[in-house]
Amino acid sequence: MKKVLFFLLLVSGWSAQAQVLRKRTVKLMGSRWDITIVAQDSLSAEQHIDAVIAEVTRIENLISDWRSYTQISKVNQNAGIAPVPVDPEVFALTERALRFSKITNGAFDISFAAMNRIWKFDGSMTEMPSPDAIKNSVRNVGYQNIVLDREKSTIFLKKKGMKIGFGALGEGYAADRCRDMMLAKGIKAGIVNGSGDMSTWGKQPDGRDWSIGITNPLHRDTIFAIVPLRKPAVVTSGSYEKFVVFNGKRYAHIINPKTGYPATGISSVTVFGPSAETANGFSTSIMVLGETAGLKLIRQYPAYQYILITDTGQIVSSPGLGVEQRQL
Repeated sequence: MKKVLFFLLLVSGWSAQAQVLRKRTVKLMGSRWDITIVAQDSLSAEQHIDAVIAEVTRIENLISDWRSYTQISKVNQNAGIAPVPVDPEVFALTERALRFSKITNGAFDISFAAMNRIWKFDGSMTEMPSPDAIKNSVRNVGYQNIVLDREKSTIFLKKKGMKIGFGALGEGYAADRCRDMMLAKGIKAGIVNGSGDMSTWGKQPDGRDWSIGITNPLHRDTIFAIVPLRKPAVVTSGSYEKFVVFNGKRYAHIINPKTGYPATGISSVTVFGPSAETANGFSTSIMVLGETAGLKLIRQYPAYQYILITDTGQIVSSPGLGVEQRQL
């Protein structure tokens, strides 16, 4: 699960081309979405915001694993029974997710949806789950048991009890789709922010770049860096609000799908790049992999940049971002 660890810095107003900025906040995919459109007039901007909402809703009705009628729910209902035909769009998203599972060696896994929720981060836990309970919690998780048939466009989960879900990629995918849709409609600037999965394009009405202020996870009421958005997408994953501490060790709410143990060592990861979907995959994976393995992974993909903050407050970032690597 991701947390929104940055503030979008907007300047509303008129430019030389008399463009206007309109913003709306709605609940989609079970999360907060902030949609910002820059257009020639208010009516056009509001109509295009409506189009974004309709597109996100369409995608949710394809891939939600909480709604029983969606294609992904049908796949889950037929786990261990039969392959299920899905739309090419759903098949391609699943295919990309499996590719991410492979490059992260399972640190990212869309079959995490089958994980037993034995960890509680609401203050009710008084002791760690037993090793056996933790091991048992991931017994139905394993991307290796997802079978794709491209010719038939089917998905088959080999084990009964398996489930797949796009909580870690779906919002990023939807944000990217809406950006591309708006560009195709001639909307030259805007932001689609799905609970921290942010796709941007163009500039503010006054001609300035969009910028984000990144929150200090050790002091949540302060911003430690303001970064202009020179990449189309930015995603943050974080763990500073939901965690437990046992024997002096901090366990985050982001769970390793291979082991069943919570992630440790990192408070937040912000990833910048061409795609919010892919940036989400990287940010989630780095939280699970930890600093050393996570940085080794993302440094193989130079189109993506990062700002990582450890539990001890150490900042590690890509050289090109201009963020000082220091101790908070």
